[in-house]
Amino acid sequence: MSAGPLVEPMMTQDPIDLLIAFEKASVAPIRPEYVEGTVIVPPQPDYNHSKGAVKLTFQLHMAGLDLAGMGMGFRAAHQDGSTMALVIPGFYILRREPTELDSSYLRVHKGWYPIGMIALVGEVTSSNHAIDTGAKLATYAAAGIPVYVLINRETRTAHCYTGPSLPGDNPVEAYYANDTKVDLGDPLPLPAPYPALDTSPFLVAG
Repeated sequence: MSAGPLVEPMMTQDPIDLLIAFEKASVAPIRPEYVEGTVIVPPQPDYNHSKGAVKLTFQLHMAGLDLAGMGMGFRAAHQDGSTMALVIPGFYILRREPTELDSSYLRVHKGWYPIGMIALVGEVTSSNHAIDTGAKLATYAAAGIPVYVLINRETRTAHCYTGPSLPGDNPVEAYYANDTKVDLGDPLPLPAPYPALDTSPFLVAG
């Protein structure tokens, strides 16, 4: 009588704890993200990146959208509840002020809000522009965020993606059905109730 091979269960680590470990190991302050099974350490935003993102957020506030903001981290989950992605958008508009339930979620998930709070999400590309045009686009679509605004400084274009679609169970295959595209400097139309965005702050090189 022969025994079958002994198979030990694989140890799994919550990506949240993995990112905490990265933060502790880094000499410089970082805020890593987790997308498509990969830890991403975004480069520090340069001046034009930060200035442009602030000006877009200011435009949204001037249009009466008080829930526009920057800096918060959000968690997307798979259907089984495990962590799918941990992202810190360049800017966003929330659906609501954080509720007690949202605050409880933040504590349980060690600093990450539920991504379902987001009504509109935005990114400004940096040196790793492929993340924003690929992996993050798919992540936001898989999470069902209705509007994704992308300022692509590599191609000098601005995009408003709408119509998130997830054709199967694999979030990597998610996409947005519609892409409204303009050159930087032109106003970028957004769906109601949002205003068109002035993209001219990004005309500065870099």
